[in-house]
Amino acid sequence: MKCRCLPALLGAIALLGLSACSNSSVVSLDYVPNPGQVVRGTPDFNVGHFKDKRGMHPQTLGHVRLPIGPKVDTLQTRLPVRNVVANAFGYGLEARGMLAAPGKGRFILQGDIQDLRSQLLVHPYGYARIRVNVLEAATRRVLFTKIYEGERQSNAYRPGSGSPVPMLRELTSRALQDAVDRALDDTIMRQNINTGSDARPRYTPGML
Repeated sequence: MKCRCLPALLGAIALLGLSACSNSSVVSLDYVPNPGQVVRGTPDFNVGHFKDKRGMHPQTLGHVRLPIGPKVDTLQTRLPVRNVVANAFGYGLEARGMLAAPGKGRFILQGDIQDLRSQLLVHPYGYARIRVNVLEAATRRVLFTKIYEGERQSNAYRPGSGSPVPMLRELTSRALQDAVDRALDDTIMRQNINTGSDARPRYTPGML
């Protein structure tokens, strides 16, 4: 009878060796409004807390993996993901003229981060899924709640063509921005809470 223990042991050692070569890359996401696509509003909002419910380390976005084998890189954010998402909504509100002075808004925008990740197995990929709650500031009553998603994917990555980290950062930034824009430009949300609108554009990019 052949012994199957040795091949299994060698395989485990090889995986441990590859894991030891893995490293971590710190990235900054950004918010850059698309000219002509933001819908202006009135300064009625403050940004509240976003709970990170992803079940991951607070600053981990995801992993770069080989098609076969362990992760070779881990993407980390400079700030906890809950702060990154809150900042994204702050920049989005500011770009639309909807951000009130601290403590002066009629509404508080907060929510739950159900997913925000960046990954590479074959295709570079970024995804965001956020439940947004709009609260009445005076009573803390929930006036509106909805889940918004953003998803971006690029062509297959070719090993040896350079670091995939910049592409993953860009895809994840745009996925998060798509979710933020869909939330802030949601006409049903604005109608339900009776907040004003203004058609004049304003653009404010920002690092998260």
